[in-house]
Amino acid sequence: MINRCNCAEYIHSEDDLIRILDKGIVFFFIPHSLVQIHLSYPFYTHLKELLKRGFVEMNKFRTLAVTFKRKWIILTLIIVLAVGSILYGLANRYLIRHVEVVVSDEKSSAATTSESNTTATDTTVSDATVSDADASYDDWNYTSDDVQIKIDQVETGSGSDQITYYVADVVLSDSSSLSAAFADDSFGTNITEDTSDIAASKNAIFAINGDYYGFRDDGVIIRNGTVYRDNPVRDAMALFEDGTMKTYDETETSSSELLEEGVTNTLSFGPILIQDGEITGDFSSVQIDNNFGNRSIQDANPRTAIGMIEPNHYVFVVVDGRAEGYSRGMTLNELAQLMSDLGATEAYNLDGGGSSTMYFMGRVVNNPQGRNKERGVSDILYIKESD
Repeated sequence: MINRCNCAEYIHSEDDLIRILDKGIVFFFIPHSLVQIHLSYPFYTHLKELLKRGFVEMNKFRTLAVTFKRKWIILTLIIVLAVGSILYGLANRYLIRHVEVVVSDEKSSAATTSESNTTATDTTVSDATVSDADASYDDWNYTSDDVQIKIDQVETGSGSDQITYYVADVVLSDSSSLSAAFADDSFGTNITEDTSDIAASKNAIFAINGDYYGFRDDGVIIRNGTVYRDNPVRDAMALFEDGTMKTYDETETSSSELLEEGVTNTLSFGPILIQDGEITGDFSSVQIDNNFGNRSIQDANPRTAIGMIEPNHYVFVVVDGRAEGYSRGMTLNELAQLMSDLGATEAYNLDGGGSSTMYFMGRVVNNPQGRNKERGVSDILYIKESD
């Protein structure tokens, strides 16, 4: 039986529902009125049980929903913290500058002061050096009493197999003309400047990029007679006061032994290309480090290498690459053979790829990255007039 009424009891909880059902009635809202339904006892009992179960299940669902929401918030926070920690770790390792030592260099400071008081370009700075040394030069050559530099651009092959590289034959009267410099005059990690900028700040006549020591935290790093890092792990190269160059295993020769022998600079990259006049062998499995983002170094790539023909007579090679139709780069085997053909009795591979840069008399000679765009590096080797 269904009757219309003008009043109703409202259900706010399970207890309210049971209390109303105990009266044997239930109310339904319909448009403009409330319908009161009288129930038979069996149906009432069954409906009561169903509704009680419904409330129980609803409470379970609410509990699960609250629990899920809390767990989701906690999981989200954990993910955000984990990702943030990873990103900070990567930035700290590869991007954030960490200065360990600031190198004092009176000559560099004097050059900086001189530049700040004039409007001279980098080339003008080099001109001052030339004037003091009574030297002559052009775009590819430099000659003074103490320094002779001759640079050749060489192209081999054609099409996709073309290689373009630059060879600098350097003869010095004094080994002090060959020196090393850090980016921003600071030793540490993730400190970089373009090769040309570091070279200009040193009044360099000629320069190449170094070993990019700042990308790693190991190796033996001695620069201008000072030990900055002593964590031997790989084959390296050393330059000495007597104008000689030696390739060696860092784990077998200590830095103290090198200092006793008169070492001026060490570079830690590799591999050794030529040792005691012989190409060192197969380079198919060479690995410099395991740092994130490294390319395989076995394939044809831009290259930088240094070799010694005899004491104080060096050959520097920079190979452009990754630019089809201009230069594909060189494999390590090709580079070793080239250094041998040039007469090197010792030769060593330095940091390559986008770092490979040759600088001479205020200009970049090669085509870095195939786009005439230098990549910042940690350090350089450079030639200057001797003191």
